[in-house]
Amino acid sequence: MSATCRGIITDWGGVLTSPLHDTIDAWLAADRIDPERYRTVMRSWVAGAYGNGNGDGDGSPIHALERGEVDTGEFERALAAELRLVDGGEVPAAGLIERMFSRFHPVDEMYAVLRQARGQGVRTCLLSNSWGNGYPRDRFADSFDAVVISGEVGMRKPEPEIFRHALELTGLSPAECVFIDDIEHNVRAAVELGMTGILHRDPAETRDRLARTCGIAVDPPPP
Repeated sequence: MSATCRGIITDWGGVLTSPLHDTIDAWLAADRIDPERYRTVMRSWVAGAYGNGNGDGDGSPIHALERGEVDTGEFERALAAELRLVDGGEVPAAGLIERMFSRFHPVDEMYAVLRQARGQGVRTCLLSNSWGNGYPRDRFADSFDAVVISGEVGMRKPEPEIFRHALELTGLSPAECVFIDDIEHNVRAAVELGMTGILHRDPAETRDRLARTCGIAVDPPPP
């Protein structure tokens, strides 16, 4: 293990799961939601959540949801009201978040890397912005030393406070930690605090970068 890398803090959706875009596209098709209407709405809402480029904008329902300041049902009703089915009909609000995330599938290769890192003395922490969705917590005990879910702590990435909270739980300094996320704003915020950032694009690439950065041995991916 590297003398300077003693911890891995990682996002969940899009890093430990199948890619977000693939999952959302599958949900839109299954629910027969107009994809262009969805993307128009989300561009506006995401722009509010990340309005100044640093992700601390207050003008989006996403901001409140991720911090646990709004009930999931209220968010579902607000989002459903903005969307339309491909035939112009109304989108059912009840269970919208559950349906949206139902096609997230775990990436076993990434979970295996985390378990191998822990076995070599690296501390691991999940740091995820929640949309009120469920998590595969049965995997957490073997994969993480600490878990930080935004809606449970009242903070969200890329706010510095939530990164500091994760660092406190790991007992490590920023310089001792690698942060992994598939959103550039979040990686940039972690780097500004002194962590090493990895913008996740591919499990194999991330695995290799972790091996080099943390000086750990990881098994090759399955054939």
